[in-house]
Amino acid sequence: MSLDKATVRRIATLARIEVPDADLEATAAQLSGILSWIEQLSEVDTSNVAPMSGGIDMESISTKPRWREDKVTDGGQTEKVLANAPDPQDGGFFGVPKVVE
Repeated sequence: MSLDKATVRRIATLARIEVPDADLEATAAQLSGILSWIEQLSEVDTSNVAPMSGGIDMESISTKPRWREDKVTDGGQTEKVLANAPDPQDGGFFGVPKVVE
């Protein structure tokens, strides 16, 4: 599929991007290349390919999602977390500058 400058200008308007007039010809060529690649993909026979819902085989995992136990913890790494703080406070808190007068 070959696009002309008017079509590229219309696409740019709909996409809310600015394409200078000097770049319309190059952009038209690039978009035409992308559309021809998509047309080429549509010619691939996928009739023997099973639908996917992600990068893993869904039948190999249980159908029920695995949930972790919902419990509140502090992570037990207060010292490691505060080691990067510019102003650590006693009691395991971050010291921050005052922002309200």
